[in-house]
Amino acid sequence: MLDEAERLHRRFFRLTASTHARPVWEPPVDVFEDEREIIIVAALPGVAPERVDVALDEAGTIVIRAESRIPFGGPGCEVHRLEIPYGYFERRIPLPAGHYELGSRQFVDGCLTFTLRKLN
Repeated sequence: MLDEAERLHRRFFRLTASTHARPVWEPPVDVFEDEREIIIVAALPGVAPERVDVALDEAGTIVIRAESRIPFGGPGCEVHRLEIPYGYFERRIPLPAGHYELGSRQFVDGCLTFTLRKLN
């Protein structure tokens, strides 16, 4: 039953290519920029803040990844609706040309908000 629910769930969320063998979903993000920094807000419902990895790669891309686990389940659990995305996720966000360093990071109301300070 959980496998069928997961299959249906994947139909409604955008899957992307990844180096991982598991399905990948992309969380929605908002990106803002001013003269000092870039601010990124990622919606991560049900994801524990300590499980989220944020990295800046050499190609000028910010990468957000973690795994969102189904909070209920097991023998005798029947799924009636599964709309919140679960499983491994990864989001790659290309940045404008420049040099950046990771700044502050906060997790509020299911959203991860972090800054990238401009070094130029």
